Amino acid sequence: MAEITVAIINDLRQRTNAGMMDCKKALIDTNGDMDAAIKILREKGLAIQVKRADKESKEGIIKAISSADGKTIAMAEVNTETDFVAKTDNFKNFVTAVTQKVLDVGVEFGDSLKDELMTIVSQTGENVKIRRAARYTLSCTGKIESYIHMGGKVGVLVEVACGKPETVEHSAFAELVHDLVLQIAAASPRYLVPEEVPADVVDAEKDIYRTQVQDKPANIIENILKGKIQKFYSEICLIHQPFVKEPKQSISEVIALCAKATGDTITVKRFVRFQLGA
Repeated sequence: MAEITVAIINDLRQRTNAGMMDCKKALIDTNGDMDAAIKILREKGLAIQVKRADKESKEGIIKAISSADGKTIAMAEVNTETDFVAKTDNFKNFVTAVTQKVLDVGVEFGDSLKDELMTIVSQTGENVKIRRAARYTLSCTGKIESYIHMGGKVGVLVEVACGKPETVEHSAFAELVHDLVLQIAAASPRYLVPEEVPADVVDAEKDIYRTQVQDKPANIIENILKGKIQKFYSEICLIHQPFVKEPKQSISEVIALCAKATGDTITVKRFVRFQLGA
């Protein structure tokens, strides 16, 4: 039997916002398995929120740099140990150099920044890590845009396609693309459309929902499950999320309004969202 300490119980409570005794019982029932305990709390409807454990909570900066013609944008996340170092000019300059390298040669830049990395580690006395990078080059008629939020804590890239070249210059299209990067930064979608959600993720959610409604009549359980899965999609899929500026509208409806205003076909092609340390 695993030891269920106060620290472990408090960790589960912080991650789910469930009560202390409920957390303790869930951990006892699962022999200290944190993920299994979270699942039990969710099945019982006791988990108000589920936060990812991040015991190595990293500091650093997310930065984006665009090419002169705006058709390529690079974004990089570089981590360090303290916020103090992240705010220094030396560290900021290193992050700029990393992002510029991604813009110039792509995400597979290998050891080309090895000397610069060794230098910044020596200067700061901290473990500095180039964590991840992305590089979008416009693949069709349309627009790519980046957005950096909270001084480098969150970064977003998005590519939106249209059918006509003149649509790119339309104010409604420019507003849509900007609204999308703000939406992604604020609402943290994990996927673009439901078709991208892995089957095992959907099945795991259904298992939880079935446990929640197991006392309901069998003939209505499937309809309840369908409703819950649609709500799940509206939380994790960009196209179905409520628009942060007007929650009564979905993102697909906002796109449709822009398509009507421009007289064109508009499609979100792809997006990526970095959150510092997540």
